[in-house]
Amino acid sequence: MLIGKSLGSHAALMAMQRTLPAVWLTPLLTADPVVAALRQATAPCLLVGGTADPFWDGPLARQLSAHVLEVEGANHGMYVPGPLASSASVLGQVATAVEEFLDGVLWP
Repeated sequence: MLIGKSLGSHAALMAMQRTLPAVWLTPLLTADPVVAALRQATAPCLLVGGTADPFWDGPLARQLSAHVLEVEGANHGMYVPGPLASSASVLGQVATAVEEFLDGVLWP
C-alpha cells in the first residue's frame, strides 16, 4: 500500500511495478509518467482531486480508476473558497473516502 500527494504521485510507477494498491491525493494528472503508470496499474487506487486544481483532470481520473473522489471547487491543497469550515468539510470527505477505500481493498 502506498499513499502519496502531489509530487508523491510519481511513485505510481513503483506501485504499478509492485502491484501495490495506492491512494493518490491531488496526483499530477498532467504528468505523462504518472498517467502512464496509472494506466498500467493492475492494483486498485483511489484518486482524490479538486476541480480547481490545474493538475487534476476529472474525466481522466475516472478513466484511470473506479475509485475517485472529485471535490467541486477544491484547489491543489484541497482548499475551497469561502468559510474555513468548507475546507474542513473537504478534509472529512477525503478521510472518509480513504477509509472506505482501505476497508474495501485491504480488509474486504
